[in-house]
Amino acid sequence: MRGGLVVAVVTVVLLALVASLWLSRRHTLDRRVGSFRCALRHGTRWPGGVAQYGAAAFYWWRSWSLAPRPARRWERESLTIVAKRQADVPGAAGQLVVTCRARSDAQPVEFELLLSADAYAGLTSWIEATPSRVGSVF
Repeated sequence: MRGGLVVAVVTVVLLALVASLWLSRRHTLDRRVGSFRCALRHGTRWPGGVAQYGAAAFYWWRSWSLAPRPARRWERESLTIVAKRQADVPGAAGQLVVTCRARSDAQPVEFELLLSADAYAGLTSWIEATPSRVGSVF
């Protein structure tokens, strides 16, 4: 009986540690300059995450992860917005679906982001502010 109690206590402590690490990571990502919540289409699913535009790249972290590095990274110079439309995703009223194109390992790749209109305005401003990219978004 005593061994079962030790296992239960260790399990509770480990779960509390993982939960606190996740909350700390989420809080840190949400507070970064240039970060916003958005989902990235993965097949037919829209896993949530936090995106951030940095000086030279656009980053995306999964919400449900403990990874310290972003799950995706695209170079600012190669990032282009191809299309935007109102979201037809359940529970995403007022959101936009934005189709982007970028180079990844010298290969062109297209991906879709689900984000707010304010986040879209910030993203387009960040892309347009690239010195070599004037007029690259619509």
